[in-house]
Amino acid sequence: MDIKALYRDIVNEHNLHPSHKRDLASPTIVLQGVNPSCGDDINLQLEVKDGIIIDAAFNGSGCAVSQASADMMIDLIIGKSKEEALRLSESFMKMIRGTAAEEEKEELEEAASLEDVAHMPARVKCAVLGWRTMKECIDKLQSGISQG
Repeated sequence: MDIKALYRDIVNEHNLHPSHKRDLASPTIVLQGVNPSCGDDINLQLEVKDGIIIDAAFNGSGCAVSQASADMMIDLIIGKSKEEALRLSESFMKMIRGTAAEEEKEELEEAASLEDVAHMPARVKCAVLGWRTMKECIDKLQSGISQG
């Protein structure tokens, strides 16, 4: 199996069988992320305690790339500090821009399977939707704004 086929399989698995597509019982913050250019829509929920993301989930609809990317992102950020999650988000954005170092891509684990999206401009907004929404959630939490 070639590497692109493997990456397609990873994206398809996260899209068809997402581990984190559900509602949290008591989220610390909930934020909707929308990609108006293609209709992707996610409702990201984070439960944060003592600066650590102890649980996260999402709901919504959209293309396979947006849904799989959000699911893979949540795999990475659960158990991480807000600062670590922001660092991972920056690594993901750098990967999409083509400027990430190998070590940054490696720490993205399965999310690195979306690297080729950088060559498909119409899909970039799909891939970054969950990551951008997570960054907005953390920014709001750090500025003292939360909602549940």
